[in-house]
Amino acid sequence: MTAVDEARSRLGRVGAEFMTPIAPAEEWRQAARRVEEAGYGSLWLNEGIGGREMFTQLGVMLAATERIVLGSAIANLWARHPAAMQGAASVLADAYPGRLALGVGVSMPSLVEQSGQKWTSPLTRMREYLDGMDAAIETAPVPAKPFPRLLAALGPKMQDLARDRADGALPAAMPVEHTRLARERLGKDKLLVIVQTAILETDPVKARAIARGTRMLEMPGSPYIRSLRNLGYDDAVIAGGGSDEVVDACFNWGDEAAIAKRVQDHLDAGADHVCITVLTPDLATTAAQLERLAPLLL
Repeated sequence: MTAVDEARSRLGRVGAEFMTPIAPAEEWRQAARRVEEAGYGSLWLNEGIGGREMFTQLGVMLAATERIVLGSAIANLWARHPAAMQGAASVLADAYPGRLALGVGVSMPSLVEQSGQKWTSPLTRMREYLDGMDAAIETAPVPAKPFPRLLAALGPKMQDLARDRADGALPAAMPVEHTRLARERLGKDKLLVIVQTAILETDPVKARAIARGTRMLEMPGSPYIRSLRNLGYDDAVIAGGGSDEVVDACFNWGDEAAIAKRVQDHLDAGADHVCITVLTPDLATTAAQLERLAPLLL
């Protein structure tokens, strides 16, 4: 069984993502167990540079759970040598067969430069990084079950690289049309995991304010802005945190039924798996909202 086939058999339709960066380990364990018990197929974690190191954190979460797939969305390639990325993922996949998904991403210029590194062409950097990972395969453990390697690919060129050099793509916070185009570009044999935000708020003014509070479209060098331009959105509707049209396309808000419909829209557009992240102040609240969504999502 290929890594793509293995992942499709285990992930199911919907997973979850935790984006709260600072919390004691036991809070992470408890929240992970709640999400697993709610029935989600996966749990994904994000990473900057420093802080809660991705593979250490994944190890903590894998040890605290029993069946759920743990994924990196994303493991930041600027945070480690490519051989370390390959070795760390291989060790966890060997220890927890079939329970690891590796998402690799290039981050953003401002975050990279804050770490003291020099930002370079993301496509060239990713291509060279994958070369380094591939060169390290022979010295890394060989898991009994292969783990999928996914690229955080928003633009068409990165999606081409995900098709040619990885098991699929892991785009985030994009409209349904982006999912349809990504599937066409990847082809049917590659894995397409979509990360989407869920805002459990039915008041449109409040929901859109929460969405704009992420500042997703205001960060310098934001790849989300480039991707929206590729979809035909002009600068006038992207500026200032996005018009209502843009916010409604990129963020899922409303009651449980409304969010479930948007998730289904992405699945119908070609996503294999939709990963839901909620915007909350702590992990306990995150778990509670994911439990609330589970009956209609799963």
